[in-house]
Amino acid sequence: MKHHLRSGGRDVILSGLNSDVKLPERLSTGIAEFDRALGGGLVAGSATLLGGDPGIGKSTLLLQAAANLARPNAVRPGLPVVYISGEEATDQVRLRARRLGLGDAPVQLAAATSVRDILTTLGQGAPPALLVIDSIQTMHSDLIEGAPGTVSQVRASAQELIRFAKDRGSALMLVGHVTKDGSIAGPRVLEHMVDTVLAFEGERSHQYRILRANKNRFGGTDEIGVFAMAQEGLAEVSNPSALFLTNRAEQVTGAAVFPALEGTRPVLVEIQALTVRLSSGATPRRAVVGWDSGRLAMILAVLESRCGLSFLTAEVYLNIAGGYRISDPAADLAVAAALVSALTEKPLPPDAILFGEVALSGEIRSVAHGGLRMKEAAKLGFTQALAPPSVDAQKGISVQAFRTLANLVDHMLGRR
Repeated sequence: MKHHLRSGGRDVILSGLNSDVKLPERLSTGIAEFDRALGGGLVAGSATLLGGDPGIGKSTLLLQAAANLARPNAVRPGLPVVYISGEEATDQVRLRARRLGLGDAPVQLAAATSVRDILTTLGQGAPPALLVIDSIQTMHSDLIEGAPGTVSQVRASAQELIRFAKDRGSALMLVGHVTKDGSIAGPRVLEHMVDTVLAFEGERSHQYRILRANKNRFGGTDEIGVFAMAQEGLAEVSNPSALFLTNRAEQVTGAAVFPALEGTRPVLVEIQALTVRLSSGATPRRAVVGWDSGRLAMILAVLESRCGLSFLTAEVYLNIAGGYRISDPAADLAVAAALVSALTEKPLPPDAILFGEVALSGEIRSVAHGGLRMKEAAKLGFTQALAPPSVDAQKGISVQAFRTLANLVDHMLGRR
């Protein structure tokens, strides 16, 4: 009996990083925004996990993609597509497809939860180009004890389905439930097992949805696709900046335009701030939607300490228009300017964008891809950028550089 693992195994083939690699072929879903989030389209033999709140549109999006692939077009014949529903009866899925105008698509449909039954059926013929499992939390493997949705069942079911996809070259799409805090339910190892993790974000009360790639072994992360929920399903939004900007006939205080960057896509969003002076000694509220409340507190502290502005007796409300969520630190400068504008009732120039990271010292620090942000702004008619000193002017858009936040406040208030 050997007491170590240093012998007795098979040789592993080692190769250099410069070995030839064939790029994976992409299969277009016929939905450009979906393909963008995937990194260019589906990859044969890949596994993708799509998570999102109930009713956000996950099943609708996948049904539209499945129908597009199953239908023949001018480029290719129709592809074999299988849609397995573990939550709805087949008639419910057919009714939704009919409502979306997809009733004629030759998608193979079944309602099943047994992984053994599903794989036995799929093994009898040619493998599908796309296999949709809606959802992984409803699947059950008879090799594991426990009810569907438990950690062991989700892991075992996903493992068997992913193995089938890798062996037979099918693109696998798994729908995942999410918990109260928005993370995908079940074991975290599920996200490690798949090649791509997509998150479908948005408020059900809002029309717009954002499909975000949180992990992608075949492409970049943080790419987004933007959709609008319409009566006929999810419609693509090719120019999302137009959605998140408010068309105003007159200038309004407390509004600043920030060029956010999602992967390689710049998106212009409006940051709205409102301050309300309190006459009593009540503790002022700090409410924020779409941004980090801790970062708002930091910006307020810098404005108080470094710029001589007082928010101690004012309630502060901050909102990112259109239900958008921002985590980019480059939004610091736009947030600070919106707060100053709201407090002093001095509107910002309507043709200006603002971006830059604010340090605790009050210094405005440079951020990545300033040129890309400004090009998008110039396309939409903006002519000036208030930014850090390291940003260079672009065609059609000039730059006003500020080294510190105090410099920007002095500029806004007309101080010299």
